[in-house]
Amino acid sequence: MHKVVIIGSGPAGFTAAIYTARANLQPLVLEGGFLPNGELMTPGGQLMITSEVENYPGFPEGITGPELVDRCREQSKRFGADHRDAVAEEVDFSGFPLRVKVEGAWLSAATVIIATGANARWLGLPSEQQYLNRGVSACATCDGAFFKDRELMVIGGGDSAMEEALFLTRYASRVTIVHRRESFRASKIMAERALQHPKITVEWNSELEEILGDGQRVTGVRLNSTIGLPNRDLPCGGVFVAIGHTPSTGIFQGHIDLRPDGYVQVHGMTGTNRKGVFVAGDCADSRYRQAITAAGMGCMAALDAEKLVEAYEAEGLLAH
Repeated sequence: MHKVVIIGSGPAGFTAAIYTARANLQPLVLEGGFLPNGELMTPGGQLMITSEVENYPGFPEGITGPELVDRCREQSKRFGADHRDAVAEEVDFSGFPLRVKVEGAWLSAATVIIATGANARWLGLPSEQQYLNRGVSACATCDGAFFKDRELMVIGGGDSAMEEALFLTRYASRVTIVHRRESFRASKIMAERALQHPKITVEWNSELEEILGDGQRVTGVRLNSTIGLPNRDLPCGGVFVAIGHTPSTGIFQGHIDLRPDGYVQVHGMTGTNRKGVFVAGDCADSRYRQAITAAGMGCMAALDAEKLVEAYEAEGLLAH
């Protein structure tokens, strides 16, 4: 019987591991990988594709995403967390104890903390991945400050794209929103804010066909017209893909409440509709999606799990 099983890593999972390990709960951390349904639970989370982190407290000179992940992992190991390069293949939250299948075997757990994260949706262009972290990003609040005085492109037409574009106007000399239709699907108020901003222009009826670069950094984009006009090459210094995120929660469908968009439905602060199952980070948070907020929620979930374990021990359901 594991007192705590943490499904997922990244700042949410690792912070939960640090807190539960320090409480002598000996957490088992399933760091991630490809799930049986083909879904990716990225080991280390989205920080693994973040080249530079400058807004995480305690690192005035900045730190790379992978280095921050490694430090968090080592800190939790120091207190006794058991880390495995494995995924939860299946779960059963129907009773006590909770059950998680790992490498074909069922494990029992008093509590489970879900920290599976979310993945940015990409367009699937080879050049998109070629220039990732070299001018291509999916997070304006993470990377916008690196693009001061540059002309930037935002790909998308929903509220996320409007938010990204508006945020980037703090740094960019100009922001161009590329949208494949002739009107935004964003809410009216967000669309109006973007359209009225003096730094924002729109390329309507256009799709990103290719990201152009010199091999080291982004220098422009090639746009394909959706209404039959000729393709065009436009210069820019960065591309922000803002077509949404997909939470890695498919494995929990039917076992806990999920929102219509796939994110975990939070009950209270970090709880779910199943006793003993808690959640932290981007698999529940579709709004902030920051390393620091994920870490904070990981701390909260750990404290909530610790309190429940103590109650179980008091009831004689677990050995001290």
